[in-house]
Amino acid sequence: MSKEDGESSVDINITVKFSGRSIPISISKDSTIKELKSHLQPLTDVLPRGQKLIFKGKLLVDAMTLKESEVMNGAKLMLMASKGLHQGGGPILKEAQTKPISRTKEAEYKRSDARPEIIMDKSRLERWKATGVIALADCNLRTIPDEVWNCGSSARVLDVNNNSIQNVPNKISCLNSIQKLFLNANGISDEAIQWEGLASLKYLTVLSITHNQLTTLPPALGSLTSLRQLHVSNNKLTTLPNEIGLLTQLEVLKANNNRITTIPACIGECGSLVEVDLSANLLPELPDTFGNLHNLKALHLSNNGLKSLPCTLFKHCLQLVTLDLHNTEITMDVLRQFEGWEDFDERRRSKHQKQLDFRVNSAAFDEGADKN
Repeated sequence: MSKEDGESSVDINITVKFSGRSIPISISKDSTIKELKSHLQPLTDVLPRGQKLIFKGKLLVDAMTLKESEVMNGAKLMLMASKGLHQGGGPILKEAQTKPISRTKEAEYKRSDARPEIIMDKSRLERWKATGVIALADCNLRTIPDEVWNCGSSARVLDVNNNSIQNVPNKISCLNSIQKLFLNANGISDEAIQWEGLASLKYLTVLSITHNQLTTLPPALGSLTSLRQLHVSNNKLTTLPNEIGLLTQLEVLKANNNRITTIPACIGECGSLVEVDLSANLLPELPDTFGNLHNLKALHLSNNGLKSLPCTLFKHCLQLVTLDLHNTEITMDVLRQFEGWEDFDERRRSKHQKQLDFRVNSAAFDEGADKN
Protein backbone atom coordinates (compact mmCIF):
# COMPACT_ATOMS: atom_id res chain seq x y z
CA MET A 1 0.00 0.00 0.00
CA SER A 2 1.31 3.41 -0.95
CA LYS A 3 1.83 6.24 1.54
CA GLU A 4 -1.03 8.11 -0.09
CA ASP A 5 -3.36 5.13 0.38
CA GLY A 6 -2.27 4.88 4.00
CA GLU A 7 -3.07 8.52 4.65
CA SER A 8 -6.49 8.30 2.99
CA SER A 9 -7.49 5.30 5.10
CA VAL A 10 -6.36 6.69 8.43
CA ASP A 11 -8.60 5.72 11.34
CA ILE A 12 -10.86 8.20 13.05
CA ASN A 13 -12.43 7.95 16.49
CA ILE A 14 -16.17 8.41 16.78
CA THR A 15 -18.79 7.81 19.46
CA VAL A 16 -22.10 6.04 18.87
CA LYS A 17 -24.92 6.72 21.31
CA PHE A 18 -27.24 3.74 21.84
CA SER A 19 -29.66 2.84 24.64
CA GLY A 20 -28.02 5.20 27.13
CA ARG A 21 -24.54 3.97 26.28
CA SER A 22 -21.64 5.71 24.53
CA ILE A 23 -19.79 3.26 22.28
CA PRO A 24 -16.29 4.36 21.17
CA ILE A 25 -15.37 3.24 17.65
CA SER A 26 -12.07 3.47 15.78
CA ILE A 27 -12.60 3.02 12.05
CA SER A 28 -11.23 4.17 8.70
CA LYS A 29 -12.83 7.34 7.36
CA ASP A 30 -13.10 5.54 4.00
CA SER A 31 -15.30 2.82 5.47
CA THR A 32 -18.90 2.79 4.31
CA ILE A 33 -21.85 3.27 6.62
CA LYS A 34 -22.76 -0.37 5.95
CA GLU A 35 -19.32 -1.46 7.17
CA LEU A 36 -19.76 0.65 10.30
CA LYS A 37 -23.07 -1.08 10.97
CA SER A 38 -21.35 -4.48 10.66
CA HIS A 39 -18.76 -3.25 13.14
CA LEU A 40 -21.55 -2.25 15.53
CA GLN A 41 -23.44 -5.56 15.28
CA PRO A 42 -21.43 -7.50 17.91
CA LEU A 43 -21.32 -4.42 20.15
CA THR A 44 -25.06 -3.77 20.13
CA ASP A 45 -26.64 -7.11 19.14
CA VAL A 46 -28.55 -5.27 16.46
CA LEU A 47 -28.53 -6.63 12.92
CA PRO A 48 -27.17 -4.14 10.34
CA ARG A 49 -30.49 -3.87 8.51
CA GLY A 50 -32.15 -2.93 11.79
CA GLN A 51 -29.72 -0.07 12.45
CA LYS A 52 -30.43 3.57 11.65
CA LEU A 53 -27.46 5.86 12.14
CA ILE A 54 -28.20 9.58 12.51
CA PHE A 55 -25.66 12.40 12.32
CA LYS A 56 -26.57 16.10 12.61
CA GLY A 57 -30.22 15.28 12.10
CA LYS A 58 -29.61 13.28 8.90
CA LEU A 59 -30.05 9.55 8.28
CA LEU A 60 -26.76 8.12 7.00
CA VAL A 61 -26.85 6.12 3.74
CA ASP A 62 -25.29 2.63 3.66
CA ALA A 63 -23.39 3.09 0.40
CA MET A 64 -21.68 6.35 1.40
CA THR A 65 -18.37 6.49 3.22
CA LEU A 66 -17.86 8.23 6.55
CA LYS A 67 -15.81 10.88 4.75
CA GLU A 68 -18.56 11.47 2.17
CA SER A 69 -21.07 11.71 5.02
CA GLU A 70 -18.88 14.38 6.67
CA VAL A 71 -18.37 12.20 9.72
CA MET A 72 -15.03 13.40 11.05
CA ASN A 73 -12.80 12.53 13.97
CA GLY A 74 -14.61 13.12 17.27
CA ALA A 75 -18.10 12.96 15.72
CA LYS A 76 -21.06 11.68 17.74
CA LEU A 77 -23.68 9.51 16.03
CA MET A 78 -27.01 8.24 17.28
CA LEU A 79 -28.05 4.63 16.67
CA MET A 80 -31.73 3.75 16.52
CA ALA A 81 -32.72 0.09 16.34
CA SER A 82 -35.88 -1.32 14.78
CA LYS A 83 -37.80 -3.62 17.07
CA GLY A 84 -37.31 -7.32 16.35
CA LEU A 85 -33.97 -6.97 14.58
CA HIS A 86 -31.83 -7.76 17.60
CA GLN A 87 -29.67 -10.87 17.43
CA GLY A 88 -31.03 -13.82 19.34
CA GLY A 89 -34.67 -13.08 18.61
CA GLY A 90 -34.23 -13.15 14.84
CA PRO A 91 -35.83 -10.70 12.44
CA ILE A 92 -39.56 -10.30 13.00
CA LEU A 93 -41.25 -8.72 10.01
CA LYS A 94 -44.86 -7.62 10.16
CA GLU A 95 -45.70 -9.23 6.84
CA ALA A 96 -44.19 -12.53 7.97
CA GLN A 97 -46.92 -13.12 10.56
CA THR A 98 -48.69 -16.39 9.80
CA LYS A 99 -50.33 -17.29 13.11
CA PRO A 100 -53.60 -15.69 14.18
CA ILE A 101 -53.14 -13.34 17.11
CA SER A 102 -55.59 -13.43 20.01
CA ARG A 103 -57.12 -10.15 21.25
CA THR A 104 -54.92 -10.30 24.34
CA LYS A 105 -51.80 -10.99 22.35
CA GLU A 106 -52.76 -8.34 19.83
CA ALA A 107 -53.07 -5.73 22.58
CA GLU A 108 -49.71 -6.77 23.98
CA TYR A 109 -48.21 -6.58 20.49
CA LYS A 110 -49.52 -3.06 20.02
CA ARG A 111 -48.14 -1.95 23.35
CA SER A 112 -44.74 -3.60 23.16
CA ASP A 113 -43.93 -3.87 19.46
CA ALA A 114 -45.98 -1.48 17.38
CA ARG A 115 -45.16 1.66 19.30
CA PRO A 116 -41.35 1.32 19.15
CA GLU A 117 -41.66 0.46 15.46
CA ILE A 118 -43.48 3.77 14.81
CA ILE A 119 -40.94 5.76 16.84
CA MET A 120 -37.99 4.32 14.98
CA ASP A 121 -39.53 5.14 11.58
CA LYS A 122 -40.26 8.78 12.27
CA SER A 123 -39.41 11.25 9.54
CA ARG A 124 -37.25 14.26 10.28
CA LEU A 125 -40.31 16.40 10.90
CA GLU A 126 -41.84 13.84 13.24
CA ARG A 127 -38.54 13.53 15.10
CA TRP A 128 -38.41 17.28 15.56
CA LYS A 129 -41.95 17.29 16.89
CA ALA A 130 -41.20 14.45 19.27
CA THR A 131 -38.02 15.97 20.72
CA GLY A 132 -38.83 19.66 20.36
CA VAL A 133 -35.28 20.20 19.07
CA ILE A 134 -34.72 21.33 15.47
CA ALA A 135 -30.98 20.86 14.92
CA LEU A 136 -29.88 22.24 11.55
CA ALA A 137 -26.44 23.68 12.32
CA ASP A 138 -23.72 23.27 9.68
CA CYS A 139 -26.14 22.11 6.96
CA ASN A 140 -25.20 24.58 4.20
CA LEU A 141 -28.68 26.09 4.30
CA ARG A 142 -29.61 29.32 2.54
CA THR A 143 -33.17 29.35 3.86
CA ILE A 144 -34.93 27.80 6.81
CA PRO A 145 -36.72 24.70 5.46
CA ASP A 146 -40.52 24.98 5.20
CA GLU A 147 -40.99 21.82 7.26
CA VAL A 148 -39.58 23.71 10.27
CA TRP A 149 -42.72 25.84 10.37
CA ASN A 150 -44.86 22.70 10.46
CA CYS A 151 -43.46 21.94 13.91
CA GLY A 152 -45.59 24.75 15.32
CA SER A 153 -45.91 24.73 19.08
CA SER A 154 -43.91 21.47 19.36
CA ALA A 155 -40.62 23.28 18.79
CA ARG A 156 -38.58 24.28 21.85
CA VAL A 157 -35.15 24.83 20.26
CA LEU A 158 -34.18 25.98 16.76
CA ASP A 159 -30.47 25.83 15.92
CA VAL A 160 -29.42 27.02 12.45
CA ASN A 161 -25.89 28.11 13.39
CA ASN A 162 -23.14 28.20 10.78
CA ASN A 163 -25.26 28.28 7.64
CA SER A 164 -25.98 31.02 5.10
CA ILE A 165 -29.51 31.89 6.20
CA GLN A 166 -30.46 35.22 4.64
CA ASN A 167 -34.07 35.49 5.77
CA VAL A 168 -35.76 34.98 9.12
CA PRO A 169 -39.38 35.41 8.02
CA ASN A 170 -42.44 36.51 9.97
CA LYS A 171 -43.71 32.93 9.90
CA ILE A 172 -41.22 32.17 12.67
CA SER A 173 -44.07 33.35 14.89
CA CYS A 174 -45.75 29.97 14.32
CA LEU A 175 -43.07 28.45 16.59
CA ASN A 176 -44.99 30.03 19.43
CA SER A 177 -43.54 27.87 22.21
CA ILE A 178 -39.90 28.15 21.23
CA GLN A 179 -37.51 28.86 24.09
CA LYS A 180 -34.07 28.97 22.46
CA LEU A 181 -33.15 30.40 19.05
CA PHE A 182 -29.63 30.16 17.62
CA LEU A 183 -28.86 32.13 14.44
CA ASN A 184 -25.09 32.51 14.83
CA ALA A 185 -22.65 32.83 11.93
CA ASN A 186 -25.04 33.21 9.01
CA GLY A 187 -23.96 36.62 7.68
CA ILE A 188 -27.38 37.98 8.62
CA SER A 189 -27.97 41.67 7.83
CA ASP A 190 -30.50 44.03 9.42
CA GLU A 191 -33.02 43.47 6.61
CA ALA A 192 -32.82 39.68 6.90
CA ILE A 193 -34.72 39.48 10.20
CA GLN A 194 -38.46 40.13 10.18
CA TRP A 195 -38.62 41.34 13.78
CA GLU A 196 -42.41 41.48 13.88
CA GLY A 197 -42.52 37.70 13.81
CA LEU A 198 -39.53 37.16 16.07
CA ALA A 199 -40.78 39.63 18.68
CA SER A 200 -43.98 37.62 19.12
CA LEU A 201 -42.09 34.68 20.66
CA LYS A 202 -43.22 35.33 24.21
CA TYR A 203 -41.56 32.22 25.70
CA LEU A 204 -38.12 32.87 24.19
CA THR A 205 -35.44 32.78 26.90
CA VAL A 206 -32.24 32.58 24.78
CA LEU A 207 -31.59 34.58 21.62
CA SER A 208 -28.16 34.18 20.04
CA ILE A 209 -27.34 36.06 16.81
CA THR A 210 -23.56 36.42 17.07
CA HIS A 211 -21.04 36.62 14.19
CA ASN A 212 -23.41 38.29 11.74
CA GLN A 213 -23.64 41.69 10.00
CA LEU A 214 -26.17 43.47 12.21
CA THR A 215 -25.73 47.23 12.64
CA THR A 216 -28.78 47.85 14.82
CA LEU A 217 -31.30 46.15 17.09
CA PRO A 218 -34.87 47.42 16.71
CA PRO A 219 -37.31 48.56 19.42
CA ALA A 220 -39.20 45.30 18.87
CA LEU A 221 -36.48 43.58 20.91
CA GLY A 222 -38.19 44.92 24.01
CA SER A 223 -41.18 42.65 23.35
CA LEU A 224 -39.14 39.57 24.27
CA THR A 225 -39.88 40.00 27.95
CA SER A 226 -39.05 36.37 28.86
CA LEU A 227 -35.51 36.71 27.53
CA ARG A 228 -32.79 35.60 29.97
CA GLN A 229 -29.81 35.53 27.63
CA LEU A 230 -29.05 37.87 24.72
CA HIS A 231 -25.94 37.15 22.65
CA VAL A 232 -25.18 39.73 19.94
CA SER A 233 -21.37 39.75 19.94
CA ASN A 234 -19.26 40.03 16.79
CA ASN A 235 -21.65 42.19 14.78
CA LYS A 236 -21.43 45.85 13.74
CA LEU A 237 -23.75 47.36 16.35
CA THR A 238 -23.19 50.99 17.34
CA THR A 239 -25.67 51.12 20.23
CA LEU A 240 -28.35 49.17 22.07
CA PRO A 241 -32.02 50.16 21.84
CA ASN A 242 -33.72 51.98 24.73
CA GLU A 243 -36.25 49.16 24.83
CA ILE A 244 -33.60 46.86 26.29
CA GLY A 245 -34.75 48.26 29.62
CA LEU A 246 -37.97 46.25 29.19
CA LEU A 247 -36.02 43.00 29.47
CA THR A 248 -36.33 42.79 33.23
CA GLN A 249 -35.58 39.03 33.33
CA LEU A 250 -32.36 39.33 31.31
CA GLU A 251 -29.46 37.67 33.15
CA VAL A 252 -26.71 37.53 30.52
CA LEU A 253 -25.90 40.24 27.97
CA LYS A 254 -23.00 39.62 25.62
CA ALA A 255 -22.43 42.43 23.12
CA ASN A 256 -18.64 42.31 22.84
CA ASN A 257 -16.72 42.90 19.61
CA ASN A 258 -19.04 45.47 18.09
CA ARG A 259 -18.76 49.23 17.46
CA ILE A 260 -20.93 50.39 20.34
CA THR A 261 -20.30 53.99 21.40
CA THR A 262 -23.19 54.50 23.86
CA ILE A 263 -25.20 52.40 26.28
CA PRO A 264 -28.72 53.70 27.09
CA ALA A 265 -29.39 54.70 30.69
CA CYS A 266 -32.36 52.33 30.80
CA ILE A 267 -29.87 49.44 31.08
CA GLY A 268 -30.24 50.07 34.80
CA GLU A 269 -33.79 48.69 34.61
CA CYS A 270 -32.46 45.23 33.73
CA GLY A 271 -32.21 44.35 37.40
CA SER A 272 -31.71 40.61 36.84
CA LEU A 273 -28.42 41.02 34.96
CA VAL A 274 -25.66 38.79 36.34
CA GLU A 275 -23.08 39.01 33.54
CA VAL A 276 -22.43 41.83 31.04
CA ASP A 277 -19.75 41.68 28.36
CA LEU A 278 -19.16 44.95 26.48
CA SER A 279 -15.48 44.39 25.73
CA ALA A 280 -13.90 45.40 22.42
CA ASN A 281 -16.24 48.29 21.62
CA LEU A 282 -15.81 52.07 21.37
CA LEU A 283 -17.25 53.10 24.74
CA PRO A 284 -15.92 56.32 26.31
CA GLU A 285 -18.18 55.93 29.37
CA LEU A 286 -20.98 53.96 30.98
CA PRO A 287 -24.26 55.40 32.30
CA ASP A 288 -24.49 55.91 36.06
CA THR A 289 -27.49 53.56 36.10
CA PHE A 290 -25.09 50.61 36.02
CA GLY A 291 -25.09 51.07 39.78
CA ASN A 292 -28.69 49.81 39.79
CA LEU A 293 -27.62 46.33 38.69
CA HIS A 294 -27.55 44.88 42.18
CA ASN A 295 -27.27 41.25 40.95
CA LEU A 296 -24.29 41.92 38.68
CA LYS A 297 -21.42 39.50 39.28
CA ALA A 298 -19.24 39.87 36.17
CA LEU A 299 -18.54 42.97 34.07
CA HIS A 300 -16.21 42.77 31.06
CA LEU A 301 -15.09 46.14 29.67
CA SER A 302 -11.66 45.48 28.19
CA ASN A 303 -10.48 47.19 25.02
CA ASN A 304 -12.64 50.30 25.29
CA GLY A 305 -11.78 53.99 25.65
CA LEU A 306 -13.09 54.16 29.23
CA LYS A 307 -11.45 56.66 31.57
CA SER A 308 -13.74 56.11 34.55
CA LEU A 309 -16.65 54.03 35.86
CA PRO A 310 -20.14 54.86 37.18
CA CYS A 311 -19.68 56.41 40.61
CA THR A 312 -21.99 53.96 42.42
CA LEU A 313 -20.77 50.76 40.75
CA PHE A 314 -18.78 49.42 43.71
CA LYS A 315 -21.07 50.91 46.34
CA HIS A 316 -24.31 49.35 45.07
CA CYS A 317 -23.23 46.31 43.03
CA LEU A 318 -22.36 44.20 46.05
CA GLN A 319 -22.39 40.91 44.10
CA LEU A 320 -19.69 42.08 41.70
CA VAL A 321 -16.58 39.87 41.86
CA THR A 322 -15.24 39.90 38.29
CA LEU A 323 -14.17 43.12 36.57
CA ASP A 324 -12.08 43.18 33.40
CA LEU A 325 -10.65 46.61 32.53
CA HIS A 326 -7.72 45.40 30.45
CA ASN A 327 -6.62 47.91 27.82
CA THR A 328 -8.72 50.82 29.08
CA GLU A 329 -7.51 54.19 30.38
CA ILE A 330 -8.72 53.55 33.92
CA THR A 331 -5.86 53.77 36.42
CA MET A 332 -5.43 52.43 39.90
CA ASP A 333 -5.62 55.99 41.25
CA VAL A 334 -9.06 56.36 39.66
CA LEU A 335 -10.34 53.09 41.13
CA ARG A 336 -9.18 53.96 44.65
CA GLN A 337 -11.40 57.04 44.63
CA PHE A 338 -14.61 55.02 44.33
CA GLU A 339 -16.69 54.35 47.41
CA GLY A 340 -16.89 50.60 47.92
CA TRP A 341 -13.64 49.83 46.07
CA GLU A 342 -12.01 48.19 49.08
CA ASP A 343 -14.95 45.85 49.63
CA PHE A 344 -14.98 44.90 45.96
CA ASP A 345 -11.23 44.31 46.01
CA GLU A 346 -11.64 41.97 48.97
CA ARG A 347 -14.42 40.03 47.26
CA ARG A 348 -12.56 39.55 44.03
CA ARG A 349 -9.36 38.55 45.82
CA SER A 350 -11.31 36.02 47.84
CA LYS A 351 -12.76 34.53 44.67
CA HIS A 352 -9.71 34.53 42.44
CA GLN A 353 -7.11 34.08 45.18
CA LYS A 354 -4.57 36.28 43.50
CA GLN A 355 -3.49 39.89 43.52
CA LEU A 356 -4.84 42.38 41.03
CA ASP A 357 -2.54 42.34 38.06
CA PHE A 358 -1.92 46.00 37.21
CA ARG A 359 0.45 46.65 34.35
CA VAL A 360 1.89 49.99 33.27
CA ASN A 361 0.97 50.93 29.71
CA SER A 362 1.22 54.46 28.32
CA ALA A 363 1.44 55.95 31.83
CA ALA A 364 -1.77 54.12 32.83
CA PHE A 365 -2.56 50.88 34.60
CA ASP A 366 -4.60 48.10 33.04
CA GLU A 367 -6.57 45.71 35.21
CA GLY A 368 -6.67 42.35 33.50
CA ALA A 369 -6.52 39.96 36.41
CA ASP A 370 -10.15 38.96 36.08
CA LYS A 371 -10.05 38.35 32.36
CA ASN A 372 -11.61 34.99 31.62
